[in-house]
Amino acid sequence: MAVQPEGTPCWADAMFVDLEAAKNFYGDVLGWTFGESSSEYGNYTQAYADGRAVAAVVPPMPGQEGHSQWCLYFASADAAATAARIRENGGEVLMEPMQVGEFGTMCLARDPGGAVFGVWQAGTHEGFEAPPQQPGAYCWAEVFTREPRACDAFFTSVFGYRAKQMQDDAIDFRLFELDGNTVLGRMRMTEDFPPELPPYINVYFTVPDCDDAVARAVKLGGVLRFGPMDSPFGRFAALSDPQGAGFSVIDLTTTAGEMPQTTDVS
Repeated sequence: MAVQPEGTPCWADAMFVDLEAAKNFYGDVLGWTFGESSSEYGNYTQAYADGRAVAAVVPPMPGQEGHSQWCLYFASADAAATAARIRENGGEVLMEPMQVGEFGTMCLARDPGGAVFGVWQAGTHEGFEAPPQQPGAYCWAEVFTREPRACDAFFTSVFGYRAKQMQDDAIDFRLFELDGNTVLGRMRMTEDFPPELPPYINVYFTVPDCDDAVARAVKLGGVLRFGPMDSPFGRFAALSDPQGAGFSVIDLTTTAGEMPQTTDVS
């Protein structure tokens, strides 16, 4: 798959204290297989769906054995320049751009609302190899934030997104576009969210049957957080894996209802 335009979600990975347990869980729930762990890069282990790279799992580095969570990376033509824009627009660079062999250059950052994300300047590793429609593949992501205005200004400035607001009085939801393609969502966290839950980016993976994926996840010790629920985009559910990392699954073939109306607010 070719290098994606700047600001396109292009990769996802997560740290797990028990790497084998994570591999067993996601292998069963999402049908992933796993490559050899790379000891040179901290036992970074790629996950595959039908032979195509879709994500990676890795043990935590010393001192980082905390709560597991998925990290979404955005494509960049120049990670150093993106890091500079992150700072200029009120974000925080948590890890300076670092070259990862011939694979590319990465950095980690936090938006003004507190959501952590990554930046990836591709070398030989261009990111996701599987299309969103393929079972097991990354499909979609949403930034959950308590500071929507700051979040919106930040992401549109750093990545040049056009923004559209969903016309729904019940939720504050915004869509970000690149070159006419919707690439990211933003949801305002209401008082319904536990106050101890920090802002985060929720990643969605495609499954052939949402209810079956939920049943598999719960049987293996995962926790159902929301759903399953039908939507115009697909039937989806939000879960936490046994080590606490949140993610969602979606069946794109099972849809219900009409597409929501949006207003251009760029």
